[in-house]
Amino acid sequence: MNLKDFLSIIDISSEKIYELVDKTNKMKSGWMPNTLNNKILALLFEKPSLRTRVSFEVGISQMGGKCIYLSKDDVGLGTREPESDIAKVLDRWVDGIIARVFSHNSLKLLANNTSLPVINALSDFEHPCQALGDLATINQHKGSLNGLEVVFIGDGNNVASSLALVCSSVGINFTLSSPKGYELPAIILNEAKHRAQVSGSEVKWILNPNDAVTNADVVYTDVWVSMGQEKIRDERVKDFKGYTVTENLLDIAKSSVIFMHDMPAHRGEEIDGSVLDSSRSVAFDQAENRLFAQKAIMHTLFSA
Repeated sequence: MNLKDFLSIIDISSEKIYELVDKTNKMKSGWMPNTLNNKILALLFEKPSLRTRVSFEVGISQMGGKCIYLSKDDVGLGTREPESDIAKVLDRWVDGIIARVFSHNSLKLLANNTSLPVINALSDFEHPCQALGDLATINQHKGSLNGLEVVFIGDGNNVASSLALVCSSVGINFTLSSPKGYELPAIILNEAKHRAQVSGSEVKWILNPNDAVTNADVVYTDVWVSMGQEKIRDERVKDFKGYTVTENLLDIAKSSVIFMHDMPAHRGEEIDGSVLDSSRSVAFDQAENRLFAQKAIMHTLFSA
């Protein structure tokens, strides 16, 4: 399976996911291919980021390439200039586009108007680079993947969507615990359930977080209010009351449970302050593994 772009886990087969996890682990063990030698990549970021920007810039440099960072003010995707025109111009200058955007449709327009590889560094629909790093993190801490229980507490957002897809692809049971109205999007849920049927896993939604974590090997959460949702902050904080991940909630899960968070974290909202720094937390390992996962993705796309 040769990929031109890395936009959504929906486009990635289970076999390719296993291959990418294996490459991620090899990268972490010191494998350093010079795949991007003499290549220049454009980092097209509508949203700012610590982990995504730094990990991509470091990874590109380590693999022999260079990058150009373009902020929202530098480009103006779909406002100052159509995405199709931006893609066609960048096609003449650079070797690839890494885009962090508000709308997933912007990614599709970029990819459809260039022969260059386009990588989704986050959209409103999915966060596939994060999910791949998460899967590698689970594999590193649990030793295997099949049959594990992953429980996501919070909004069925882009992070939860990509996580549900990678888990169901490799035989991990995935449960979302959220208030009503914050479930996974139908297109994600249907695809995840289809993959789960093939892999022998389950995808579930459980309202009560205490019930959801009973047999959890992994408990994962994310912020309740993402960038661009500030105007409805009070509403979302009210809706998610009772969904904070606490030490007591983790105590209900298996004694070997690990806690995950893609960060940045809002201590006192989706997590108690002590959880992120506890011995059960692997959140900083997740952040580290973004580097290796993204290097695995770039190697796959640019060595095809």
